[in-house]
Amino acid sequence: MRDLLSYLTQRFFWMLLTLWVVYTFSFILMRSVPGNPFSSERNVPPAIERQLEARYNLDAPPLTQYIDYLVGIVTRFDLGWCIRLEDYSVNQVLAEGLPVSASLAIFAMVFAIILGVSTGVVSAVYRGTYADIGMRTAAVLGIAIPNFVLAGLAILLFVFGIKIFPAGGWGTLRQVALPALCLGAPIAAYIARLTRTGMLEVLTKDHVRTAFAKGLPKRTVIMKHVLPGAMLPVVSYLGPATARVLTGSLVLEQIFALPGLGSHFIHAALQRDYTLATGMVLTYTVILFVMNTLVDISYSIIDPRVKLQ
Repeated sequence: MRDLLSYLTQRFFWMLLTLWVVYTFSFILMRSVPGNPFSSERNVPPAIERQLEARYNLDAPPLTQYIDYLVGIVTRFDLGWCIRLEDYSVNQVLAEGLPVSASLAIFAMVFAIILGVSTGVVSAVYRGTYADIGMRTAAVLGIAIPNFVLAGLAILLFVFGIKIFPAGGWGTLRQVALPALCLGAPIAAYIARLTRTGMLEVLTKDHVRTAFAKGLPKRTVIMKHVLPGAMLPVVSYLGPATARVLTGSLVLEQIFALPGLGSHFIHAALQRDYTLATGMVLTYTVILFVMNTLVDISYSIIDPRVKLQ
């Protein structure tokens, strides 16, 4: 327990340092682009533009903007007001969109883990059969095809063809199922390949041969002696998989018209909404850092030889 608390404390301070670095680079990169959030507006009188800049503190020197915004984040967890979404704060946008994006990511990850692990186990157990060849081919295709291409094909087949799922929207299981399947399919392909490789490696271990020699049922050997050891590469991949789910959801939320963070993130980048874009980047950074920390902890639980440092 003491090692875990020490590890979490160290990770927390590293997260704070990472957030500060990400915030600094985001601030510099967004301000280095010519223009401002109002420069694309047509027929805006200069006086109106100056008032808008004063309202959002954009008329202050860059260093003053940097310090004021950072102080607001640190002291009040206030990410400021959206520049392009009137009467909406960044905190409100995150509170409304984060549950949608999180639900989509959870459904996609659960689907990917269940499908990927089961497919990898079957492929390894029946190595060299037609089932193994078919599953490996499907895994390669799942990795090669981008999720937005898969989403277009799924819409043509399951929305306009067979008409099983609705084209978009949010609120019911049928509406979240199709985007979650499209988002989780490439992850499932990677997990299937990692599971198969790990299973084939563990199956050659001496303790597995001993278990078979004792006459234990094949199902028992696979589930209790082979599968736990084969899960280590899969657990290590869950951190990067979370990043892929988050970045992939940005496009899929647009395709399926989901009211998540993806559409706001894209609009913030296109419209140069400094505060909203910064809030989104910091939020994604926190999520990725937390997920990677959980992966490291779970890795030490699965394999006692791994120590948290």
